[in-house]
Amino acid sequence: MRVIGIDPGTALTGYGVLETDEHGSITTLDYGVIETLKDRTPSERLLDLYNKLIKVIQLHRPAQGAVEKLFFQKNVKTALSVGQARGVVMLGLEQNGITPVEYTPNEIKLAVTGYGAADKKQVQKMVQMLLKLDSIPTPDDAADALAVAICHLHSASFQQRIQEQL
Repeated sequence: MRVIGIDPGTALTGYGVLETDEHGSITTLDYGVIETLKDRTPSERLLDLYNKLIKVIQLHRPAQGAVEKLFFQKNVKTALSVGQARGVVMLGLEQNGITPVEYTPNEIKLAVTGYGAADKKQVQKMVQMLLKLDSIPTPDDAADALAVAICHLHSASFQQRIQEQL
């Protein structure tokens, strides 16, 4: 199964593309960030994000997609722009026949580290270890997107095992 994990943002949107084989081995196919220019209008940035995301989706053709749920902190302005980016990401996935699955930050941390309150460094180190990478993926948004993809692969595998038992 091939999955894309996405950590949405207006300035930087992280993505990570992973694939598992029938034995559950995970292969890292690609990861990085989609960057939009600060001097563009908000709508231009969203269009740029959309167009670049579509290229990544069409390049890798994931079967499934996972997106980090919006974690609302104190900054309402940031939450609104991240929400807009999430909408663009979800639209891009749906238009390519991929129904996005959403995970909270705590669900992602739990799936990757076994501890729902793990800090960013712990998550990044576990991503590196689980994917057998030479170093921690950078920037942080790319590492976060890989964590989203890992979370989804673990969840999908678990759901599949349950279905097989029924």
